[in-house]
Amino acid sequence: MLNRLTKLMMGLALPLALLAAQPASAEIRELQLKFASANNKGHPQVTGMEKFAELVQEKSGGKIEVKLFPGGVLGGDVQTVSALQGGVIEMTVLNAGILSSNVKQFGAVDLPFLFNSGEEADKVMDGPFGTSLLELLPDTGLVGLGYWELGFRNLTNNRHPVTKLEDISGLKIRTIQSPIPIELFNSLGANAVPLPYTELYTALETGTVDGQENPAANILNAKFFEVQKYMTVTRHQYNPQIVLVSKKFWDGLNDEEKALLQSAATEARDFQRKVSREQDAKAIEEIKATGMEVTELTPEETQKLRDAVKPVIEKFSAEIGTETVAQLQKEIEAARGN
Repeated sequence: MLNRLTKLMMGLALPLALLAAQPASAEIRELQLKFASANNKGHPQVTGMEKFAELVQEKSGGKIEVKLFPGGVLGGDVQTVSALQGGVIEMTVLNAGILSSNVKQFGAVDLPFLFNSGEEADKVMDGPFGTSLLELLPDTGLVGLGYWELGFRNLTNNRHPVTKLEDISGLKIRTIQSPIPIELFNSLGANAVPLPYTELYTALETGTVDGQENPAANILNAKFFEVQKYMTVTRHQYNPQIVLVSKKFWDGLNDEEKALLQSAATEARDFQRKVSREQDAKAIEEIKATGMEVTELTPEETQKLRDAVKPVIEKFSAEIGTETVAQLQKEIEAARGN
């Protein structure tokens, strides 16, 4: 009897040893995460979030639920970044330049008149330059999953048509809470007023500010046409959007879960950019249909704006780091095939 038991145990020992030698397969667990943004439902940013949530549900077999909180219901962008660092919120998407207060090199993407097209920006942000910025984030309690887009920013106001540089002088213009846009509009003769996006409509409605600057899709989605009379197509800045995850949350995920979220963010990126560009192309015509007066600047006037902001580029290039700006310029040239 003892001999038979010994043989049985010996027979089990080999498969058990083999099993122990195999790496444990990481499994997708039941998870729920909060994904916040400042824009409202219907905006390309939120459409991208919806696509991401759908992909995560599909890839995880329904185990991971992404709960969306658009419209700034969990706070403005700066507040949301703090909430991510504290692990209170798991994800957000916002203008990459806002992170310049966390990592100075992110200020490079806020430099005015940087990109000529969204496709050019894609090559740079998806390439070594964009990756080098993402690698700087974990030390600040954040993890970046890549870049979506907000598009090119344009100027609106409630005082008078802006057809030339001098028309900007004296206008109170709301900017995002980031140093370069503030200095940019001050250098054009405006009085820059940094405010959270969630407070912007009310500030325009009450006359706290005369105008603001945002891509056409935002102007339409947030119904700024209800409280603004004039729009000028300046395309003075392009905004890559960055998809962020709380590092506290990320560090608690296994490799399979991390790979799933990264894959969904990348797939959603391609979809979101397509939607954003399609909407931008239609938005200006839709804005005109609301009764807003839309002005296209002449090439000569655009050049005047470019010349006026050169000191801003020089000043912030030194603060951001000349190596970072040189790398960015080199990759833009490569993207243009120069």
